[in-house]
Amino acid sequence: MARLTLAPIPTGGDDPQMSEQSRGRILVVDDEPTIAEIVARYLQRAHYETRIAGDGHAALARASTWHPDLVVLDLMLPGLDGLEVMRLLRDIGGPRVAVILLTAKGEETDRIDGLRLGADDYVVKPFSPAELVARVEAVLRRNEVSDDGPEPPLHFGALEIDLSGRRVLVAGEDVVLTQREFDLLAFLARHPGQVFTRDHLMEQVWRFSFYSDTSTVTVHIRRLRAKIEPEPAQPRYIETVWGVGYRLRP
Repeated sequence: MARLTLAPIPTGGDDPQMSEQSRGRILVVDDEPTIAEIVARYLQRAHYETRIAGDGHAALARASTWHPDLVVLDLMLPGLDGLEVMRLLRDIGGPRVAVILLTAKGEETDRIDGLRLGADDYVVKPFSPAELVARVEAVLRRNEVSDDGPEPPLHFGALEIDLSGRRVLVAGEDVVLTQREFDLLAFLARHPGQVFTRDHLMEQVWRFSFYSDTSTVTVHIRRLRAKIEPEPAQPRYIETVWGVGYRLRP
């Protein structure tokens, strides 16, 4: 059983569940009750509303009615595993739900799969609950809608990127992208002509400055080209700058 590195629970002040203004809704999904309860308590102290689910089916049922802003999701769950739960979460209507994965040290392959499927971050057990709260704050901050009004669509030939509506059209036809594919394309489109290394893209899109395996960037570029390029083998939009990285051609 994975052990959680504990720090003292903060004391004093009002009951966080009775705070005047919630900072967001967090669903904690873990089949180890002690871990789930401690994580939930730390999040409550940070003024987040929290709910707990002990398995994948319970998590999906709760998410479909309570509509959390973010799910802290253990990969190793009974019944439905964390990756399947994350995939099914994307099918629930409403705003996109952010996901932070909880993984064990030996689950690197599953962790990479989770990132490729669109997870926003991950934390390896044993972990500090205070660090997890900081990561929750960072993910939700990145996902906040700008108060400056909707961004205008960007046009590159037949490619149209609706940044505010998170839609992509090629020659007027909708193209279905995953959350991470859209984020990657949007980042490149906001900086047309600028070359970015895979490390830079991991830092700016995935927010992992410490992540050593950047092959997921290559995978996402290949998938994007298959969906938006007239001829993926000879890309019109996303260019490879050999020995450097990628750029979106203006």
